Amino acid sequence: MPVTTLDPAPTLALEGGSANREPLIGLSRAALAERLRTLGVPERQIRMRLSQLWSWLYVRGLTDFAGMTDIASALRTELAERFTLARPEIVTEQVSVDGTRKWLLRLSDGKEVETVYIPEADRGTLCISSQVGCTLTCSFCYTGTQHLVRNLTASEIVGQIMLARDRLGDWPGAVADDPRGIPDAERKITNVVLMGMGEPLYNFDNVRDSCLVAADGEGLSISKRRITMSTSGVVPEIPRWGEEAGTMLAISLHAVRDELRNQLVPINKKWPIRELLDACRAYPGLSNAKRITFEYVMLKGVNDSVADAKALVRLLAKIPAKINLIPFNPWPGAPYECSDWEQIEKFAEIVNRAGYASPVRSPRGRDIMAACGQLKSASIKQRASERLAS
Repeated sequence: MPVTTLDPAPTLALEGGSANREPLIGLSRAALAERLRTLGVPERQIRMRLSQLWSWLYVRGLTDFAGMTDIASALRTELAERFTLARPEIVTEQVSVDGTRKWLLRLSDGKEVETVYIPEADRGTLCISSQVGCTLTCSFCYTGTQHLVRNLTASEIVGQIMLARDRLGDWPGAVADDPRGIPDAERKITNVVLMGMGEPLYNFDNVRDSCLVAADGEGLSISKRRITMSTSGVVPEIPRWGEEAGTMLAISLHAVRDELRNQLVPINKKWPIRELLDACRAYPGLSNAKRITFEYVMLKGVNDSVADAKALVRLLAKIPAKINLIPFNPWPGAPYECSDWEQIEKFAEIVNRAGYASPVRSPRGRDIMAACGQLKSASIKQRASERLAS
């Protein structure tokens, strides 16, 4: 399957004056009920109208109020005048040789983020972003070379899921325009990971609210056990996340010594490894059935020694955990190389012998810069090159 860049599909993001209307996507049930009250919906009807609207939004994926046939015409008109169901606008859509898809998405203010869909035979994982750019400067991550622009709203975070479901034909009765690589399954998106652009815990409220909408059993219905929030280690927010969001947790670890982690993940200077792991041990609901995933990028000659593997096992003692070993994915100007495969296997064997599941994450979407650590608003580079050419 060759790499392809598809023409963007028509979107609603910037059409019909939607920028002047409030998004309904991403609002909590309580907030959505309050919006109905502002339209004069009688209190005795709020529960029914809320249920109808929620179903149209998140079960059927409707993009036009006019299609909500069980809602009175006058109310539909008022909804359309005050609110929008717009998704982000697709700037580019790329399909990798392995079926991975990457969307560069433009938001209503013109800012851009990337979202990635990774299909497998029995599931599909959507990797979404929480910020435009990133406030962190992890030295192995391409996103870290793009400064933080702003946090995404809950609407923009949920909107990435809605847009992906539109494009993949993941609504009842829908069919994808381009079915290549999409699993032949009832649900095309079974898992959501907050591993795209940004540090989710630096946008806590919006990320939490979007996860609760995604997990609602009468809507998008993505189980909290299939939603994973990945943090580089914002220690004070980890227990709060467990209490208020309750999703699976992933830690971007990548080193076993503070001296090295200070270089790879500079947030470690504020919250060192010991404090981070103490927060992990206290994570609400932690058990063998709800393990923490520790992400560990394999950097040649940096953090991939046998001694590092043994130290990693000691560090994670008494934490129900899975260790994801991630072959480093190169990007322009990267200061690292990927560990040799033989060394990765040695590392994995030590971790496995200690009783930890340690899958080596197969690189996906490298040819379209969609792999772990490769996301960046590509149009930034494109516009710069266009300016040079002019």
